[in-house]
Amino acid sequence: MKSEVSKIACDAAANVSQDRLWQCLMDLAAVGGLPDGGVCRHALSPEDIEARAMLIGWAESRGYEVSVDEAANLWVRRRGTHRDAEPVIAGSHMDSQPAGGKFDGAYGVLAAFEALQAMDAAGIETRRPVDMVAWTNEEGGRFDRGCTGSSVWSGDMPLEDYLNDVGVDGVRFGDALRATLEATPDLPRRPRSFAAHAYVEPHIEQGPVLEANGVPIAAVTSIQGVRWMNIEFFGAAGHAGTTPHAVRRDAFQAAHRAVASLNSLMDDPNDVIRFTVGRIVVEPNSPNTIPERVLFSIDFRHPDKALLNEKCRVIQASVAEAAGPCSFNITPTTHMDPTLFPQDLVDRIEASAAALGHGCLRLASGAFHDALYAAKNCPSAMIFIPCRGGLSHHPDEWAEPAHCAIGAAVLTATLVDLAND
Repeated sequence: MKSEVSKIACDAAANVSQDRLWQCLMDLAAVGGLPDGGVCRHALSPEDIEARAMLIGWAESRGYEVSVDEAANLWVRRRGTHRDAEPVIAGSHMDSQPAGGKFDGAYGVLAAFEALQAMDAAGIETRRPVDMVAWTNEEGGRFDRGCTGSSVWSGDMPLEDYLNDVGVDGVRFGDALRATLEATPDLPRRPRSFAAHAYVEPHIEQGPVLEANGVPIAAVTSIQGVRWMNIEFFGAAGHAGTTPHAVRRDAFQAAHRAVASLNSLMDDPNDVIRFTVGRIVVEPNSPNTIPERVLFSIDFRHPDKALLNEKCRVIQASVAEAAGPCSFNITPTTHMDPTLFPQDLVDRIEASAAALGHGCLRLASGAFHDALYAAKNCPSAMIFIPCRGGLSHHPDEWAEPAHCAIGAAVLTATLVDLAND
């Protein structure tokens, strides 16, 4: 891949409309919108289906080809002059955290959609088709294993392995998937996987670096690895006032000891390890009953695969030591190795930013994204824009309209030249 930026790429980028993009962002944010300004739009939920219908309507009104695959990944294609050429893809996801914000994921989908419209406004043709994609269940907020759609498309995971996953609402993934696909019965079906020339994912940074440096764009160099798992302890319920401590099998106390031990295990003087216990379930959850079952989640991240694997091996021993009289179970839910993006594609994003007059940093991503899986199928990279205070997964998540437009412009220029390779 080359890093020179063509005149037609810059012309297309100049046709990005800040107002049009912002209106789409606000319209989409109203689907699943919360009173506090946040968004709850779980994967494969009625709100997700409504958001898909909105995007499909916008795309069809502009003459784009809309399709869906069996993992419910939604595809919008702007045709190329060589219809059979491998496409260039851009996008992200539309599902949110339970109390999420307006921009995480949604910005990437709509920046890609704006890029298609900017190419139209500039009156340019590309040799390759350009596809916008909205991936299914990136967040893992309803169904634990995130990046479902992109992992299926990449060939890393078979769709069948997800079908019996049960969401936090008790709904089986396969049933929610079927309902979502049945909501758009007339859409053509894409293959489960296909070859692509490149994938570029725009996203808010979800960190403070760009804002602190006053820079509007980052060319993302890599994504750190992720290990998610659930730890369950099984004890015995009993009366809190009459059961002696010597004979108790208290699942919560076992979980408490385990979390304390794991915090020590994950202590990192360099502050590179990211370790979070984000969900705790206690049963029977009564104030005067000894807990008989406790589940807690682990989110563990690091850019070094060897360290990830080493720490995960020790987790088993730490949990076993903490269990005491209780039994336990460890269930891995997500396993993503660190991903390094191709240097030439990162160079291309940086060159597009420079050609459009914008400063650009190079950053690694601490959060995982669909680009991690897309990179298993084709050259992939990401574009970050600033978010206020680095805040994300929160109703107060915010990106400035001007930054949203700058990111879409850099994306547009990058896509145009990739599509003319």
